Amino acid sequence: MAGSFAFLFPLSLDKYVRALRRKRKLDPTGFEFVIIISSALSILLCSMFSTSLFHLIPLNLGILPLFIGMLYGGYKSGLPLAGLYLLCDYFLNEQWSLSGLFLHTGLPLYPLLVLMSPQFRKGTLTDKVNKLWMCLLPAMLLITASPIIEDPNLSFSDAGSLLLILFYIMVSVFAGGALIYVIEFALEKLLLKEQIKGISEKYLREEEKLQQVMDVAPLCMVSVDNSGNVTSINEMMMNLFKSWEPELTKNDILGHPLSPFVDMMEKDYISFRIAQALKGIKMNNELIRIGSQIHYTSTSPLTNGYTGEILGAVLVIQDITELERLRSELGNVERLSLVGQMAASITHEIRNPMAVVRGFLQLMKEKSPESLDHYYRIVMEELDRANGIINDFLSLAQNRISEKEQWHLHQIINDLSPLLWADANLRGQTIELMLDERVPKLNLNAKEIKQLLLNLARNGMEAMEEKGKLILQTCLVEKEQIVELIVMDTGVGMSKSRLERLFEPFFTTKAKGTGLGLALCLSIVERHGGKIKVESEEGQGTTFIIQLPLADS
Repeated sequence: MAGSFAFLFPLSLDKYVRALRRKRKLDPTGFEFVIIISSALSILLCSMFSTSLFHLIPLNLGILPLFIGMLYGGYKSGLPLAGLYLLCDYFLNEQWSLSGLFLHTGLPLYPLLVLMSPQFRKGTLTDKVNKLWMCLLPAMLLITASPIIEDPNLSFSDAGSLLLILFYIMVSVFAGGALIYVIEFALEKLLLKEQIKGISEKYLREEEKLQQVMDVAPLCMVSVDNSGNVTSINEMMMNLFKSWEPELTKNDILGHPLSPFVDMMEKDYISFRIAQALKGIKMNNELIRIGSQIHYTSTSPLTNGYTGEILGAVLVIQDITELERLRSELGNVERLSLVGQMAASITHEIRNPMAVVRGFLQLMKEKSPESLDHYYRIVMEELDRANGIINDFLSLAQNRISEKEQWHLHQIINDLSPLLWADANLRGQTIELMLDERVPKLNLNAKEIKQLLLNLARNGMEAMEEKGKLILQTCLVEKEQIVELIVMDTGVGMSKSRLERLFEPFFTTKAKGTGLGLALCLSIVERHGGKIKVESEEGQGTTFIIQLPLADS
């Protein structure tokens, strides 16, 4: 019956842990409760089936779970167990006596058990067994000697009886040590189980975090084990693989060799690099071309930090196609900038002799017959046109900082409107002004904004036929803290190919155009810290939207 504790405790412990785990309140210090309950049940069983040896020595090994419960539970749990044991002895022992209460139950050793409890719980397995034996052995000697203490005339002269009593004492002592071992083994097993579970959960969390980091990294990454089978892959690499096989999923790749999923042209190259990494060779700074894209590749071995054993390899691929394109364009921009500076210097010097030529032409015109006036007028108009092109080019090339003042956009529009109306009347067109009264003053360079409006308005007029309508509109966008200037025409519109090249210098579709007007408009808007957008459809007209920031208050 005392041995039933060896079954009751692990069974109760398992059910207790499951119940606490469901409530998410698992607390290792609460396992003492299981020990007390198991001890109480064992005490009841032992007391119910207790008997006596030679009708003199009580046989009730309930003292084993009692002592164990008191050592593990201390006075808070030990005293109720002691009370239970004494009550069971009182009600179930037919030969109960007051003297037997002290001799048959080990009552004198209860205070010692309570005092030893704190140190007992902190000790090792050997310390706990020794402390139990330290209390249990005197108690068993007292119980077996109780008949002689109660009746001094009684003696056990039979060697067989003495051996049987000694065997009873030894079995009790060793059974107590075995029960301690059962408890510690069950607790250690549970502790290891919880540690393994905690490590597993932490591993899964770290693996999930690592996978998320890999997925958000702007790199294609895949790792393989010693056999070359894929162990993990991020979203960027999956997208690269899907460019060849759109129906591919992670489950199709994980646990399989990498080579079948790599483009046929690069299969041998990738396989060679991974094989080198599995040998411990790290390979970096190599460029490969996959289709029309350029990739930077790196392969590294994955090793055990303690033993140095190679566990696998990782392949990293970075798409640098856009970076290479930008690098090439940056080189072109630097060359164009140099050419632009040279051209600006040259065009500046050209204007001086042009001014001299125009001056002498005017003198020659005054001294020439009137029949030649027509030729002089054509030559001077072309000189003025060339000078205008040079001015536009210089405005575009100098990229100077605009000197701005507080101006109201509506005032600039109203100053320009007579000129625009005169041009529109000559073409048989109309102009509509839609000005938002909420628009405040802005930091503007009035001369440049007039040039911007004039260029966009005249472009719109030239794109429209007779009876076309040009709309100039302003709008305050409080949410974005900007003012929109909208120039809308009802002309022929533009194709997508033209829209893509609209602001390129020297790109024009006009017979006499220079291709500098819109490039100059973009430069003016950018100098004002704004943006310019174009919306157009063929046959539906074109809309230019200029966004200018509000002035700092």
